[in-house]
Amino acid sequence: MTTTNEKPQELQPTILSHVKDLPNLCSLAGLACTILAIYFSIKGIYYAAMIGIIWAVAFDWADGLVARKMKGRTGNDRTFGGQLDSLIDIVSYGVSPAILLLSYGKFEPLFLIAAFIMVAASAIRLSYFNTFGLAGGTKYTGLALDNNGILLVFIFLSESFVSEATFLVILTISGLGLAALNISQIKTPKLSGNPVSVYMLAIYTLAITGIYGWKLL
Repeated sequence: MTTTNEKPQELQPTILSHVKDLPNLCSLAGLACTILAIYFSIKGIYYAAMIGIIWAVAFDWADGLVARKMKGRTGNDRTFGGQLDSLIDIVSYGVSPAILLLSYGKFEPLFLIAAFIMVAASAIRLSYFNTFGLAGGTKYTGLALDNNGILLVFIFLSESFVSEATFLVILTISGLGLAALNISQIKTPKLSGNPVSVYMLAIYTLAITGIYGWKLL
């Protein structure tokens, strides 16, 4: 028999019910930019891929900024958003750079090793963060993954000034170096929550878009 003290079972929300949440829409917009970056990397249109990568970072920062400004978000909203953001980060800052390297290396099997290390490092980095959070509540342990995209689009600017073979070496070393920093014990500040850093990223994103857009002409 059902007693009067029993509470009615809370209905589980539908899978798509959280998609309408504005921060999650920003996360998905970033994922769309990442898919474009992957597509253009495979096609060998690398300048367009760089634009996709930097806009993926911009939307990644935007989702957190919007989430902090919104009121009335439930614990489930925040948990779902955090999980979605984390999963997209692996694609944006692990898979996407790995595919870029594979494509630039003409999909030679040798580069599969570096690609695996890059993706594995991003997965390990995010798993650690999801478990332990910020060190002291203020700093990341290891280089935050969004820095991979920010630095990669800058490093790629040198592609025009060296030979293809030389830049392939630079790109490989950069990818592995970033992977090593991602899983290192260095402490780095949380830039995405700093208003000054947000404005600087906005300027950087527009500048990178302009430079690579001009190169595409």
